[in-house]
Amino acid sequence: MAGPVSGDTEAQCAGDLSSKRGGWITFPFMMATLLGMSITSFGWVMNLIVFLIEEFNIKNIAAAQISNIVNGCLSMLPLVAAILADSFFGNIVVISASTFISLTGIILLTLIASLDLLRPRPCETGSILCQSPSELQVGILYTALVLVTIGGGGTRFTLASAGANQYEKPKDQGSFFNWYFLTLYAGAITGATAIVYTQDNASWKLGFGLCAAANLVSFIVFVCGKRLYKHEKPMGSPFKSLISVVVAATVKRKAVISSKEEDYHHGPGEKDKTSNPLPSKSYRFLNRAALKTEDDLNHKDGSVNNLWRLCSVQEVEDFKAILRLVPLWVAIIFVSTPMVMQTSLTVLQALVMDRGLGPHFKVPAGSLQVIIMTSASAFIIMNNWLVYPMYQKLTHKRLTPLQKVGIGQVLTILSMVVSAVVESKRLKTVEKNGHPLSVLWLFPPLVIVGIGEAFQFPGNIELFYREFPESLRNTATSLTSLVIGISFYLSTAMIDLIQRTTKWLPNDINSGRVDNVYWVLVVAGVLNFGYFLVCCWFYDYRNLEGDDELDPKDVST
Repeated sequence: MAGPVSGDTEAQCAGDLSSKRGGWITFPFMMATLLGMSITSFGWVMNLIVFLIEEFNIKNIAAAQISNIVNGCLSMLPLVAAILADSFFGNIVVISASTFISLTGIILLTLIASLDLLRPRPCETGSILCQSPSELQVGILYTALVLVTIGGGGTRFTLASAGANQYEKPKDQGSFFNWYFLTLYAGAITGATAIVYTQDNASWKLGFGLCAAANLVSFIVFVCGKRLYKHEKPMGSPFKSLISVVVAATVKRKAVISSKEEDYHHGPGEKDKTSNPLPSKSYRFLNRAALKTEDDLNHKDGSVNNLWRLCSVQEVEDFKAILRLVPLWVAIIFVSTPMVMQTSLTVLQALVMDRGLGPHFKVPAGSLQVIIMTSASAFIIMNNWLVYPMYQKLTHKRLTPLQKVGIGQVLTILSMVVSAVVESKRLKTVEKNGHPLSVLWLFPPLVIVGIGEAFQFPGNIELFYREFPESLRNTATSLTSLVIGISFYLSTAMIDLIQRTTKWLPNDINSGRVDNVYWVLVVAGVLNFGYFLVCCWFYDYRNLEGDDELDPKDVST
């Protein structure tokens, strides 16, 4: 008798402990980890090209190509980390491992900057002949870059889903996503300014050392909060069930679709979770995957004979949910690509403008992104405390994720219009006076871009997190990063296409027509926004019902 009683008591205690985990008590641990990792990632990647040129004697184009590859991987790797978290390890384990891997890589970068034997000799003054790095030096450098890239990619958006998992209410999850991006931008601004300034004016060793310190603090803080986190256990690969839906529907493509509930297969406890026991009418072809036939079930115990021939109704609906999001995801990619292009073109514009602010300070062209980050951070706070509560008070409704994304798209198009007007004025000023226009003219469009990001990026991640199947929530949050990665490569392809087909983007943009490029982006943005509105019109939310009203006080709880 003692055994069962003891076991029941132990299980009850474990259940009570699990139920007490999560909530806002985990918030400072998540945000401190994110802040430290953002400072680390942006601190080393923002100045990578300069480091490769100055410390490794790598040619400009080669250094830019290495930087492009690294930035692309930083945007793509979150999807890999999300798949590992969803399928095998859970996000807490993936974040812990990623922060440690990043720490190993940034320590190695610090050693490279500290020890002369790990770098080639610097170029002699006035000489065009520089010593190339040895194979060993290049190998150690690439090892460090691989480690910090894996570590940064493994934490950036996995932290978003891990943090949102700590809350039950959608309004708390929405508030967390706003604070997530605010903290991400705060870390990015710190890395892009303080760390980069230290690297340029003090030493690379100190700059990378500060990144290592921030990474170490992140690792320690995250591990210390581990006992407070709500752990989402992975249920095996969710991608297998998605593939099996396609296979089962294809195998039974000649079966007649039924309208009776008993003809469809439901998983254990599935009827309690779904409001509709029948598959939805959209994508009806896939309903055959859950349709029971004579050979699908074992008549003795009712078990499924072949998992590739019969899926549950919930698995079919999960697959449909992803299909419904694909058109919206494509629209978000097409609006993000001009944003990436605008960032690149702004740097080119700044290089031929008057960047002097006062007699002693010159604005670095590459640091103009800080304006976007600062603007986005400010408006995320304003949205949380002013815009969203005011909208709710006037309409008695909360802004939906798609409405936030739509507002962001309109602001992005507006920023392109302003950029085109500014560039046209810059060209006329150079032509008439021969004097460059002040770089301050670039600030307004960049501020508008930041305001758009304050609406769009939190809206994106909230949409995917809430509408994706629960088993794929890590993958859902990583899609925003994947969008940025794809946009990065698409923008490169578009710039190359424009250079090949027009004379708008010569090496000397004073003799080009960058303003025409912006107007093309405006037209593309308007067409894409029309496509986005059509997608929104036909889209039905899965998890919008029961969404409580937003109380501003909850944001700071």
